[in-house]
Amino acid sequence: MTPLTPVLSRDWDRTDLYTLDGYRATGGYEALRTALSREPDTLVEMVKASGLRGRGGAGFPTGMKWGFLPKDNPKPRYLVVNADESEPGTCKDVPLMLANPHVLLEGVAISSYAIRSNLAFIYVRGEVLHVIRRLRQAVADAYAAGLLGKNILGSGFDLDVVVHAGAGAYICGEETALLDSLEGYRGQPRLKPPFPAVAGLYASPTVVNNVESIASVPSIVANGVEWFTAMGTEKSAGFGLFSLSGHVTRPGQYEAPLGITLRELLDMAGGVRAGHELKFWTPGGSSTPIFTAEHLDTPLDFESVGAAGSMLGTRALQIFDETTCVVRAAGRWIAFYAHESCGKCTPCREGNFWMEQVLDRLERGDGTEEDLDNLLDICDNLLGRSFCALGDGAASPVMSSIKYFRQEYIDHVEQGGCPFDHARSTVWGGVR
Repeated sequence: MTPLTPVLSRDWDRTDLYTLDGYRATGGYEALRTALSREPDTLVEMVKASGLRGRGGAGFPTGMKWGFLPKDNPKPRYLVVNADESEPGTCKDVPLMLANPHVLLEGVAISSYAIRSNLAFIYVRGEVLHVIRRLRQAVADAYAAGLLGKNILGSGFDLDVVVHAGAGAYICGEETALLDSLEGYRGQPRLKPPFPAVAGLYASPTVVNNVESIASVPSIVANGVEWFTAMGTEKSAGFGLFSLSGHVTRPGQYEAPLGITLRELLDMAGGVRAGHELKFWTPGGSSTPIFTAEHLDTPLDFESVGAAGSMLGTRALQIFDETTCVVRAAGRWIAFYAHESCGKCTPCREGNFWMEQVLDRLERGDGTEEDLDNLLDICDNLLGRSFCALGDGAASPVMSSIKYFRQEYIDHVEQGGCPFDHARSTVWGGVR
């Protein structure tokens, strides 16, 4: 037996799963029928009791977020699905929406009913045009079948769903920047409070949830709270998609209970590529502090990963073997963050720019040991001091790589450049 728990990915091998008929053949939309027979507040309490935590990175309890909506606010309520997946290494929501768009739509319908919203938005990264087309077709089919629109399944509940294509900005993955973009403004983070639950989209009460979070709701309604809490850990319940990429034999999506270890996942994925060994890895994408081989048995749940010095994030497990230059990898990540910084706050705008220059200087062989202190000083001015979490995320790979591979940084100084043969290195496809 394997510890995999295929729920969202259970029927991905069906060639017609993305169609309405294919999804219904697997029991699709039966959870919606069940949900509409219950009181909305009952569904909110069910999601709270399940312990479902946000699958977009922060891990905030989903039901608790729903419960923050003020009951006395006369303005309309909105549900916004954050499908602006753009973190380097994160690649779970796009295949989920491509393989099974209707499970997301069913989750949207149930969640909207639970929070008493009659208008929902799915904000999708504009570059994934194939996903946008598939989602819009799925929405059209759901409308035609009476699963969206007026009087859904004869329940009296009305819901309109809009699929919105973003314009390709990483910062719009931050929920308030996403809301600004959705309103037609430049995507920049808002000052909080007020939080979206109080004044979100169009200054109205708004819930913003990740694709996987919303797509997990139908299975909870269909199978019950005890079924969901039987998986995972006490404080990190349920299952999740773990995205293995990089120097691994069989990269892909592995759906497993939270608390599984990278060692177990690698065993199922055929291990690190033949003839090589693990050097470092990210537990949750490039914005989380890196781990090394000593963390192979760290349970991949929110509490355990945090206690070990990183964050579970989006469970984007990027695997790097011994051919990888950690300085170069960090430099490429920071080049991304410098490019994607919205420029609103000085620490992030300036800090990422200067870190990119310093890391490039080290890679060329023009750096000094003092540059390591300079990098850590910049990170200190980024961490907790930027307007949103982009600054924190950018500081993470630099600080952790210096922590675990300080000598490799020094080797760049003492050897007058990168000690690795870039012709053999496959980081970022070997492109310098």
